[in-house]
Amino acid sequence: MGDDIGHECGFAFLRLLKPPQYYLEKYGTQFFGLNRMYMLMEKQRNRGQDGAGVASVTLDVPPGSKYIHCEKSIAADPIKDLFGRVQQQAVERLKHAPMATKESGMGDQPDPHWVREHVPFCGEALLAHVRYGTDSENSLDRCHPVTRESNWMTRNLILAGNFNITNNEDLFSSLVQLGQHPRQLSDTIMLLEKVGHFVDKENNDLFVKYSASGHDPQTSFS
Repeated sequence: MGDDIGHECGFAFLRLLKPPQYYLEKYGTQFFGLNRMYMLMEKQRNRGQDGAGVASVTLDVPPGSKYIHCEKSIAADPIKDLFGRVQQQAVERLKHAPMATKESGMGDQPDPHWVREHVPFCGEALLAHVRYGTDSENSLDRCHPVTRESNWMTRNLILAGNFNITNNEDLFSSLVQLGQHPRQLSDTIMLLEKVGHFVDKENNDLFVKYSASGHDPQTSFS
């Protein structure tokens, strides 16, 4: 990266590689990932104060469980407001958690595996962003991360970054020609839907390939 960092948004990605009980035993909290992401965003406070957002993904959850959580803020202090509300959501849900079994050796603590699957923003992957606005409009829709969600897990996308795309109209036209109906003419949505098109195409190609080999629909998408 040869260019100096100027007036650009800040973002961070965090991937937890240990099981949830590891962080509970070592750091004494169910919210290690969320707390660490808060610190990473505070360190980038000067990179953007117009808005903030955070998304969390919980991996390998059973059907019926929500695995993507996303929250944003454009408050006067968006980082403080965002992580305050997110943590409050998590704490309220944590009140309903069952206790860990004696055999687990976790003592008088909520079951970390239940927490992982049922408490928002306790997933293994987190993506957060602080916004430095480059236009006069400041709204939650302008904040990152942005999501493209689907019932097929392999078709989901979460996007955050700092960029300005200059050929929005060309990208818009190419998506319309593919049969899509883009909901906005913005660089973020154009990039999200353009990547989403190729994700959808790859999923369809794999489904055809594995279905022809005798795999059932569920294993074709796993």
